[in-house]
Amino acid sequence: MQQEDDLRGLAKVMEFMRAISIVFVVIHVYWFCYRAFVDAGINIGVVDKILLNFQRTAGLFSNLLVTKVFAVIFLALSCLGTKGVKNQKMTWRKIYTAFLSGLVLFFMNWWMLDLPFNPTVNAAIYTVTLTAGYILLLMSGVWISCMLKHNLMEDVFNTANESFMQETRFMENEYSVNLPTKFVYQGKEWDGWINVVNVFRASIVLGTPGSGKSYAVVNNYIKQQIEKSFAMYIYDYKFPDLSEIAYNHLLKHKEHYKVKPEFYVINFDDPRRSHRCNPINPKFMVDISDAYESAYTIMLNLNKTWIQKQGDFFVESPIILLAAIIWYLRIYRGGKYCTFPHAIEFLNKPYADIFTILTSYPALENYLSPFMDAWQGGAQDQLQGQIASAKIPLSRMISPQLYWVMTGDDFTLDLNNPEHPKILCVGNNPDRQNIYSAALGLYNSRIVKLVNKKGQLKSSIIIDELPTIYFRGIDNLIATARSNKVAVCLGFQDFSQLARDYGDKEAKVIQNTVGNIFSGQVVGETAKNLSERFGKILQQRQSLSINRQDTSTSINTQMDSLIPASKIANLSQGTFVGSVADNFGEEIEQKIFHARIIVDTEKVAAETKAYKKIPVINEFKDSEGNDIMQQQIERNYTRIKADVVQIIEDEMERIANGSEPQAPASAGGRKAREAVTVIPIYYIIVAECVGRHVPLFFFYAFITSTSKKQMHYFFSTCKGSPAPRRIVQGRGPVGVC
Repeated sequence: MQQEDDLRGLAKVMEFMRAISIVFVVIHVYWFCYRAFVDAGINIGVVDKILLNFQRTAGLFSNLLVTKVFAVIFLALSCLGTKGVKNQKMTWRKIYTAFLSGLVLFFMNWWMLDLPFNPTVNAAIYTVTLTAGYILLLMSGVWISCMLKHNLMEDVFNTANESFMQETRFMENEYSVNLPTKFVYQGKEWDGWINVVNVFRASIVLGTPGSGKSYAVVNNYIKQQIEKSFAMYIYDYKFPDLSEIAYNHLLKHKEHYKVKPEFYVINFDDPRRSHRCNPINPKFMVDISDAYESAYTIMLNLNKTWIQKQGDFFVESPIILLAAIIWYLRIYRGGKYCTFPHAIEFLNKPYADIFTILTSYPALENYLSPFMDAWQGGAQDQLQGQIASAKIPLSRMISPQLYWVMTGDDFTLDLNNPEHPKILCVGNNPDRQNIYSAALGLYNSRIVKLVNKKGQLKSSIIIDELPTIYFRGIDNLIATARSNKVAVCLGFQDFSQLARDYGDKEAKVIQNTVGNIFSGQVVGETAKNLSERFGKILQQRQSLSINRQDTSTSINTQMDSLIPASKIANLSQGTFVGSVADNFGEEIEQKIFHARIIVDTEKVAAETKAYKKIPVINEFKDSEGNDIMQQQIERNYTRIKADVVQIIEDEMERIANGSEPQAPASAGGRKAREAVTVIPIYYIIVAECVGRHVPLFFFYAFITSTSKKQMHYFFSTCKGSPAPRRIVQGRGPVGVC
């Protein structure tokens, strides 16, 4: 009841104000058209006296506009409290038309009083236009009250609710990456900052092609980390885009490093602009597990489908075989021939020679047991399948240029060595991705091992287009490298691409362990996951009910997505959403951002134009200035093949002579615990010859003085046989029977 009484009281006040407005219009017409009223015989003396008093005291009628302005003011006040039925079809265009027409007719008609007509006619014309103008002003005022005070169509995309205050402080430390931004909040554009104060908690940069992830984020990571004296490893999928940025920025900022770093490039396409490096350098392989890691990385890069089948027999077998070969080359003559090209060539030799040599080393006995079981069990098809699974993919990597790059020792992969810091860029080629990725993945796996150590320099690993290469151990690197000051930045298109090439489990680990995330335009499940990651915010919701008498509007609040998936799916180029991690003492209240990263395009274009190309490293010129690149690369290729042939000849001769292999040093320099007992070949030949006349059991016992078990084995395998090629070692097969 009280509310109804208030409404009735408000209505009376509004009616009173409107009446005052009309009175001002009437007295205006009476005063300024007085002659017409006199001619018509209308003369009200009391009114005349009152109006004259107003004129003397207040000057109310000194100007035509005074009474008109008062009339319009009271009219506007009356319209403010008018309660009309809301009309969704009412448009501002109609209102503006009526309002402007009313203003013109109401205020711009003074000249009609001076028309060359009878005063009565002039007064009539003036009154009609004045009245029409007043009515139009009244209509526009009433129509405004019919408009919805909270027009739902003004913010159809809910932008106001989903905008939020972001970080405007510039927070810098000796490791940080800081990106300037622009963002909108409460209808106003603000200057902000994305402060990645803890780069060691890893960063991922997402975005579809053309979203600006490299231009706006990755390039800034490279530049700012060079300015802050990071050792750096860059995987440049579209070589030399990132490499040129790193090279030229290093030229400008070398003075920031205590020890000036060296710039190195691995590029299989152009040996002139590539350094040489042996990724399985024996100096940094201290255990057979290092060989296994290298073999794993190579094979999974060559066979991406194997990533989903890790643990299967026909996946693990070729990996183990390659690992055994790599470790054999590591322990043979102190690792003189321990290179990846030598391993490929050794694998492609006859498997009878391979196994004869490898099984003469006790350190490899367990690794080769699956192959030995197949051989001794007569499962030749299985054995050949196991070997072919390793040979076929690796044969794709037989390339003189690749052999050239991977057999040199221009530098080592300990990039963050305090005495010799390095910036290494490795270039891939989208056209030869399947071949190069395996070799480059080998560099990756070795670098991860070497940089993730205590007491080294701060370092950065930047991998653009991560799914194009299998980076074994990247999940563990993200989880453990923070304490060793290794900053990881990974760029890829979306989570589904990562899951396809790395497997669901590893992809989940990567996306859940990173602390800093940048996302340009992404769609589908990736957008949904990110939206859930950013959380919800309290937002206003409005409901509207319209009937013939009244309009009811209710406003409520509810929690809804801060950045919906639909917004992430439609981000403009250069606009990113994401979150950052903070540190103790460097707390960031608002870690989430939705902003446009500001890049000085003119400055970048000028810098790019002035960039120097990566210099020629090896000119391949002879003393007379002739180009001998192809000849030199071919000579290296031929030498590797000859080295492997010589290794096999020397090893087979050693086995035939009954010589023991060199006792390999394991991790920590320990000697092999057991020496190999090799049965001299001539003993076997003599036994074979006389075995038909002298009992072979006693003859063998006399010569070797060995156990009954060994005697029985020799008797069962060699008696009456036409000297087949077999492997015999220690307590079993070790030589040629």
